[in-house]
Amino acid sequence: MSNSPWYRDGLRFECSQCGDCCTGAPGYVWVNDDEIAQLAASVELPVDQFETTYVRKVGLRKSLREYAGGECVFFDTKSRGCTVYSARPRQCRTWPFWDSNIRSEEDWQATCEICPGSGKGPLYQLEEIEERRSQIRI
Repeated sequence: MSNSPWYRDGLRFECSQCGDCCTGAPGYVWVNDDEIAQLAASVELPVDQFETTYVRKVGLRKSLREYAGGECVFFDTKSRGCTVYSARPRQCRTWPFWDSNIRSEEDWQATCEICPGSGKGPLYQLEEIEERRSQIRI
């Protein structure tokens, strides 16, 4: 049992639709070519035009652009929602089960303090947490 992660009994999460994970301090929403293609299709643009408009290069990687205040370019400030929700990148789909958030109980508690849905709602079992965690390393 000592090799099991501290969250072996699961973690609770239910998105509160607050939009806080889409706003705030500037950062990165990493996207790969498949995600760019899905996003481009969702906004009905050719991939090259989508990339020119909505993607920035960060070294060898690509990230969605942000507004000056740190809001994701696809965050609607009036509705406080994502305009491309069905095509959102895996980084968004896997929140809050990122390595950086579940590394320790203390990291999880810090996540719960900034995200009103973390620590509440349905219980996610270890297998699902690990599956989400494995999709992207943040």
